Amino acid sequence: MNGQIAIPCVVMRGGTSRGPFFLARDLPADPRARDAVLLSVMGGGHELGIDGIGGGNAVINKVAIIGPASVPGADVDYLFAQVRVREGIVDTSPNCGNMLAAVGPFAIEAGLVAATADRTQVRIHNVNTGKLIDATVSTPDGRVTYEGEARIDGVPGTAAPIELSFPNAAGARTGRLLPTGRAVDRIEGIDVSCIDAAMPVMLVRAADLGWTGREEPSEFADSGFRARLEDLRIEAGRRMGFPNSASMVIPKPVLIAPAIKATLNTRYFMPHDCHSALAVTGAVAIATACVTPGTIAAEMVGPLAPPVPITLAHPSGQLVVRLEPGPIAQVQRTARRIFQGQVFVRRAHVPHSILAA
Repeated sequence: MNGQIAIPCVVMRGGTSRGPFFLARDLPADPRARDAVLLSVMGGGHELGIDGIGGGNAVINKVAIIGPASVPGADVDYLFAQVRVREGIVDTSPNCGNMLAAVGPFAIEAGLVAATADRTQVRIHNVNTGKLIDATVSTPDGRVTYEGEARIDGVPGTAAPIELSFPNAAGARTGRLLPTGRAVDRIEGIDVSCIDAAMPVMLVRAADLGWTGREEPSEFADSGFRARLEDLRIEAGRRMGFPNSASMVIPKPVLIAPAIKATLNTRYFMPHDCHSALAVTGAVAIATACVTPGTIAAEMVGPLAPPVPITLAHPSGQLVVRLEPGPIAQVQRTARRIFQGQVFVRRAHVPHSILAA
């Protein structure tokens, strides 16, 4: 009546990301209408998302859509959407492992999964990649708790641990660990390794682009560097099988460098802004590259093989990926339920022709 549509919404922090969580049944089934709704929710068309609940950074312009499982062996479906508010684009090509950390608690509290005593395992079908991921959630007395002693770099304080396990993460989008068929490609005179494990990434030695790999995210504001990195990313994407990667957020470019108190120093881009911490799916890809012979990561760290912890230094601290035979990648995260209620979508943002289609 007032020109707006009210939609049930829960805002959650998952790892070092934050965004609205929706039940799939509360959003339009048609992807065009759904994306129009998400752009209205997040404030598309403005770099700060000023007319929505998005923000000025990619880590808080993320959306999770949860529903009943559509494949055997899973408990729930999880569709991730990266909303590029400045450009007004909704990209469902990647997965997000940080938001993934909040899927289990959300699903339990939404009644999609029954909690068990002490800890509850939720098998999540990531619709974006078709992969299954196991999340183990703290549920003392059969109820989700967010309080605990686990600490992750990039988030203040402590919380209950959430264990994520990625079995057979290779080929998340392309079907191959090495989508180009090579451990190293040379693009515009620069060596890169194109890896697809949980997330398609392009690894580049920081030194080859004039960096140390220890910089603060704000130091990467130089337009010349960004343009060069984007050129490399687009060509890497083309070789990986993404001919329209200029309009997608994959592959993600990553600068890597030797480290003293970690396996590698990393600077992860999303794909244009440097992450203040590190994406979980990106971390799985980088760690997998460390044990894949011939990649620039493997050459940098020396011989490694599962079972092994891979410690990745990022601007806010470190993230540890435990690689087990299988192959299985394990990561510990935390999450928190922040807000629940209704978010309002302007009817004018969702053309009637789309809703009626």
